Amino acid sequence: MIDLSIVIVSWNVSDLLRRCLLSIYNQGAGSLEQEMVEPGPGLEVIVVDNASWDGSVAMVRDEFPDVQLIVNQDNLGFPTAINQGIASSQGRYVLLLNPDTEIVSDALTAMISFADQRHDVGMIGPQLLNPDGTIQSSRRRFPSLATAFIESTWLQPIILDLQTGTLAKLATAPLYRLLERYYVADHSDTVIQDVDWITGAAMMARREAMDDAGLLDEGYFMYCEELDWCRRFHEAGWRVVYLPTAQVVHYVGKSSEQAVPMRHIHFQTSKIRYVSKYHGPVAAAALRWFLLASYAWQLGMEGAKWLMGHKRPLRAQRIAAYRQVLTSGLQARQREK
Repeated sequence: MIDLSIVIVSWNVSDLLRRCLLSIYNQGAGSLEQEMVEPGPGLEVIVVDNASWDGSVAMVRDEFPDVQLIVNQDNLGFPTAINQGIASSQGRYVLLLNPDTEIVSDALTAMISFADQRHDVGMIGPQLLNPDGTIQSSRRRFPSLATAFIESTWLQPIILDLQTGTLAKLATAPLYRLLERYYVADHSDTVIQDVDWITGAAMMARREAMDDAGLLDEGYFMYCEELDWCRRFHEAGWRVVYLPTAQVVHYVGKSSEQAVPMRHIHFQTSKIRYVSKYHGPVAAAALRWFLLASYAWQLGMEGAKWLMGHKRPLRAQRIAAYRQVLTSGLQARQREK
């Protein structure tokens, strides 16, 4: 019997993927430098490559012959590739794992043991760590419509910066509390707890829960798919639990940083899709126009700074990115499944 299937979607991060796989096979060994051990009978690893050109496929074939490898000729997006991996999996649990992660100690055993003792838990998120060992934020409450207009937009850093002045702090306090609530700042990140959703760098799902909630929504290309999925787990009656006794190091965004304009486009179109699904098309249209106006304003600001000669290479890079975002109209191709 296979207890755990690990599904990794990779795109041009060969070196990080190698470290990730070594951390899986050497879990508990305390070092990635030891000779790779054979996988246990209760573990299978599935790598779905989304049209990498950096030698990732050859590396997996040569160095990890036990890994089941699925090679896509085009970049199909994260949810579609994950669903391919899940369809090929046989484990009682399926761990979605980013290639820019490393398993710490016995995290896999800890997650399986916890889930085996609590049959109403449908999904578990380990504690994510930054490379320096500090805790990375990975717990969230479901976003309100107001959150969508603030989180990860130009407003968020302004609200955070204004917390130093007394009058500004009072004026922005409701918005700041909105962000605090969204990031679960009122609960310790060292305590096991039920949460609304967990970020998708590492999330382990129970097979029966996936059968109830369905697979990931392939209308998303990347971003928000884990939020959507956790919401459907809750709607199907399953708990989502944050488990800090299991730890995973996450290097954050090493695939998406290779294509900055598309990262903006995918993130914002995914946010719009989520708002459309759960708040309606009118709210989604309002969000889209707000975001486009925000990018137009940022484009103007970057252009002015470029004309003044301030860090021109950086300004030119941002101008090109924002132009591409505006050209897209934040209307990504939607694929329904």
